[in-house]
Amino acid sequence: MGASDTLAEYFDFDEYGTDYRTETIAGVTTFLAMAYIIVVNPAILAPAIFGQPPGELEPGSTTTIGGELYTLQQVEQMLAVVTILASIVAIAVMALYAKRPFGLAPGMGLNAFFTFTVVLILGVPWQMALAAVFVEGIIFILLTAVGARKYIIELFPEPVKFAVGAGIGVFLLFLGLQEMQLVVAYDSTLVTLGNVLESPVAAFSLAGLVFTLLLYARGVRGSIVLGIVTTAVAAWVVTLSGFTEPGTITPAGGVGGAHYDFTPLFWGFVEGLGLIAEEPFIFLLVVFTFFFVDFFDTAGTLIGVSQIAGFLDERGDLPAVEKPLMADAVGTTFGAMIGTSTVTTYIESSTGVEEGGRTGFTALVVGICFVLALLLVPLIAAIPTYASYLALVVVGIIMLQGVADIDWQDPAWAIAGGLTITIMPLTASIANGLAAGIMSYPLVKAAMGERRDVSLGQWVLAIVFVLYFVVYFAVEAGQITV
Repeated sequence: MGASDTLAEYFDFDEYGTDYRTETIAGVTTFLAMAYIIVVNPAILAPAIFGQPPGELEPGSTTTIGGELYTLQQVEQMLAVVTILASIVAIAVMALYAKRPFGLAPGMGLNAFFTFTVVLILGVPWQMALAAVFVEGIIFILLTAVGARKYIIELFPEPVKFAVGAGIGVFLLFLGLQEMQLVVAYDSTLVTLGNVLESPVAAFSLAGLVFTLLLYARGVRGSIVLGIVTTAVAAWVVTLSGFTEPGTITPAGGVGGAHYDFTPLFWGFVEGLGLIAEEPFIFLLVVFTFFFVDFFDTAGTLIGVSQIAGFLDERGDLPAVEKPLMADAVGTTFGAMIGTSTVTTYIESSTGVEEGGRTGFTALVVGICFVLALLLVPLIAAIPTYASYLALVVVGIIMLQGVADIDWQDPAWAIAGGLTITIMPLTASIANGLAAGIMSYPLVKAAMGERRDVSLGQWVLAIVFVLYFVVYFAVEAGQITV
C-alpha cells in the first residue's frame, strides 16, 4: 500500500465517498472564505494593545511593550502572524485527531468583545485579558476530556439543533451583504439596500456575487473559489489600470512586509498571569464571559456546519463531538499564550463542506494554506474583504435548506426554531440565537402541558442562560461595576 492509499485510508475516504481532488478544493475554498481573519483580527486587537479606540489610532502611532517601542504597523504584523499560528495549531488537532473538515481561527465577535468591552470599556489590561482567555482554554480542555461539553450540547432541544444551520445561514447572508455594501445602515429602518451607482464596492461586489452564483447554479466545481479569486484579480486589474483610486475596491495598505517577531506579545501574556492576583474578581468575570459566549458559539457552529455535511444522527447530535471541541480548546489555549483572542470553529467551514469536503484532509489543506500564508501575509492581505465575503452569501443561501427539517406545525418546534433562526442575525450572535431557542423551548412545552418531554438538564440550561443575561446586562448598565 502506497503513502497515498495509506493517507486516504487514515481519513476514511471510502466511507465518505470522497477523493484528494474534492478534499483539496474544499480545503482551499474554506481557507479563502476565512482568510480575511488574517487582516481583520489584527485590526480589531491592535486597539486593545494601544489602549485607544480605532478612530484615534494613526499609522504612526506607537506603544511600549516590554520596554520596547513598536509602531501600529509592527503590532498589526505581529498579530497577523500569531493569528496564523493559532489557526494552524487548532486546525492540526481538527484534521489529525477529530478528522472533521472544519477550519478554526480567532473568532470574530469574540475578538471585538476582547478589545472593546473587556479592554477599552472595562479597563482590563490586555495582558490580563490574554490570561483570561488562556484559563478559559484550559477549562475547555478539561471539560472536553471528561465529556462534559458533549453532554451539555446534547441537551439542546431538537428544534434548536435543526434550526441552527438555517440561523447561521441568515447570519452569514447578513454579514456578507453588509461587508459588500449591498445592505447598509439606515436611520429609519436600521438597514436598507446599498446604492450600487454610488458605491464602487457595492457595484463590484454585486458583479462578483452574480458571477459566483451563476457558476454555482451551473454546478461548476470550485465555483466559490473561482468567484473569490476572479473578483479579487479583477479589482486589482481595474485599480492598476487607473479606472479607480487605490484603496477604493482594493485594500488600502496594498502589499507590504511582515514583522514576524511576536515574542513581545508572549511576554505580555506572561505579565498578565502575574496580574490575576491583583484583580481576582475582574479576572473571574472576564473568564466567565469568554467561556460562556465561546462555548455556545462553537457548539452552534459545529452543529450547523455538521447538519449541512450530513454528519448529525437522527437526534440531531454530532457523533464524537468531543473531538472537534478539543481542537478549539487547544487552539484557544495556545493562541492566548502567543497573543490572540479565543480560537473557535468557523462558520465559513460551510463553504468547504458545500464543495464536497467531508474528512480531516479538508482541514489539513486549510492548515497547509495557513502555513503558506506565513510566507505570503502581504499577498493574503491584498484580497479585498468583500471578495472573501462572497462565499458567506452563497453558503448562507444554501444553508437555508435546514428550515425543511423543522416541524412548523408543532408550536414548540416553531417557536424555539423560529427564534433560534431570527435572533442570530438580528443580534449578530450565534450564542444569542441558541439562547433564545433553549430558553423558550421548556416554557412552551410546559404551556402545552408537555412538561414531561423536557428533561431536567434542559431546564437547568435555560436557567443558566437567564442568569448569564442578568449578569451581562447588569454589567452593561453599570449596576455591577468592575
